[in-house]
Amino acid sequence: MFRIWGKLMKNNRLIKDTVICIDDTSMSRTAKVYKALEDICYEFDLAKPAWFKKNQNEFICHARTRFTQDNFIEQIDFDYLDFQVIEEEY
Repeated sequence: MFRIWGKLMKNNRLIKDTVICIDDTSMSRTAKVYKALEDICYEFDLAKPAWFKKNQNEFICHARTRFTQDNFIEQIDFDYLDFQVIEEEY
């Protein structure tokens, strides 16, 4: 199972959170990550953020990244979207 935790944070407080579970073993890890991000954005009614090199490097090293206003085209009413892998089975 592949699980991602998405959290909307404002002023160091949790506003909303969700856990996305993906059981499809035929998908690559990258496809699971993008699918989880898409599902989180759908659930929070957000446009998908842009992945910058900084986000990619953080995610590769720590299985976690933050999407701030710079990643979104639209104005956001939170400080950042925290995106973290919490379970990953191979």
